[in-house]
Amino acid sequence: MTFDDLLNLVSSDKVPNICGDSRLIEDGDIFVAVKGTVYDGHDFIDKAAARGAKYIVCQPPQNEHRVSSIKIILVDDSAEAAAILAQASRGNPASKLTNLAVTGTNGKTTVAFLVRSVIHKAGEKCGLVGTIVYDTGLASCQADLTTPDCFAIADTQEQMVKAGSKYMVIEASSHALAQSRLAGIKFKAAAFTNLAGDHLDYHKTKAEYLNAKTKLFSSLSTDATAVLNKQSPEAKLIAKHTDARVFAYAVGASADISAHIESMDINGTVFTLEYAGQRQKVTTSLLGRYNVSNHLAAAGLCLAAGFDLETVAAGLSALKAVPGRMEKLDCNGISVFIDYAHADDPLKNVLSTLKPFCKGRVMVVFGCGGDRDRTKRPRMARVAEQLADFVIVTSDNPRTERPADIINEIVTGFENPDSETIIVEPDRKKAIELAIKTAAEDDIVLIAGKGHEDYQIIGTQKFDFSDRSIAQECLRNLK
Repeated sequence: MTFDDLLNLVSSDKVPNICGDSRLIEDGDIFVAVKGTVYDGHDFIDKAAARGAKYIVCQPPQNEHRVSSIKIILVDDSAEAAAILAQASRGNPASKLTNLAVTGTNGKTTVAFLVRSVIHKAGEKCGLVGTIVYDTGLASCQADLTTPDCFAIADTQEQMVKAGSKYMVIEASSHALAQSRLAGIKFKAAAFTNLAGDHLDYHKTKAEYLNAKTKLFSSLSTDATAVLNKQSPEAKLIAKHTDARVFAYAVGASADISAHIESMDINGTVFTLEYAGQRQKVTTSLLGRYNVSNHLAAAGLCLAAGFDLETVAAGLSALKAVPGRMEKLDCNGISVFIDYAHADDPLKNVLSTLKPFCKGRVMVVFGCGGDRDRTKRPRMARVAEQLADFVIVTSDNPRTERPADIINEIVTGFENPDSETIIVEPDRKKAIELAIKTAAEDDIVLIAGKGHEDYQIIGTQKFDFSDRSIAQECLRNLK
């Protein structure tokens, strides 16, 4: 049997179940052996066969299975094959949607929320798949991964179509792109925000990391649009690897889409959005020059999708907040911000944005996730020491690492670790409480790293934990 034969089979009325997890295989199913972040599905082919798989899709070299009733289908890229099969088995829902994607180290979630806001403002339904939520336009659920596997994406798109959504915006993580989870989806437009030091535990080098991001743009057709950040050095290289037309965007500089900031204070930003000789004012509660750049990425995606500049500006202005992204809480003159910044570059962006607005001290609480890129730990310490007046180092999601080991690696980045303005408190709840209780009027407290997350991962278990809830309780107790 060829892959085309299998594709015809899954496109028929009698669709076998397709699965990439050998533990879930039942009689007659198709098992696709995909190499993932932790495990390689090829190591579980025998288990899938023993559970009753009738078809096995895998990459060579693989020997024919001893059981003649099992059909082995060899492909060059089993991850891409899985994505194509997932779409075909559900009636190719991606083909019924205008698909928009955003990738980059930082800003993906904000861009996705802004795009959805514009499309909603235009009176259309838009599904969203990203770090915080999978939203079909009819129902939503908490996200497990920034970009889920191809089966979950196809399922979600099928529900979007049923809900009457005409558009989908998806955050494309570097892991997902490297693993071809988005294969089989034709994108109308894709945006690139930036590239900073992160995920080197997986990609090993910055070049490999960029290659994964570039894969999204090299897959675009000639009638698609690549929306690229002109102020990111990597944009030029990405532009060389795409056949799509390019929309370049920039803040305070000449570009296809540009923004000129008129005012910015702790309550929000006003800027002029310019495109094709047209101008529109945008008023947003989101702070920071980097967030203006995120607005431009979203604007580029929406313009490429066919929306006019007036609608785009209105939709950008309509978004009040993004959960866990510079989320502001106030009490007794103290401003507390909850933000997802979990690497040095976003931490620098947030602290640099807040510092000019602070009449008192800038205080930051942060940690680093376990089982993730260790190189950013000392870098985050250096940024915090340089830009904050008071630093509390704590735990983030330690996972299977010892919290003390993670903290020790963070501390190596401080120039003066014995300073009275640097405190280590491994208990994150106590660290948040200490920061807020220590804060005085006109101080700003930044609680960084976990943002929207309502859990903490210790070992292999998830525990209920919300930075926002703990901060709100502390602020109530100050009254």
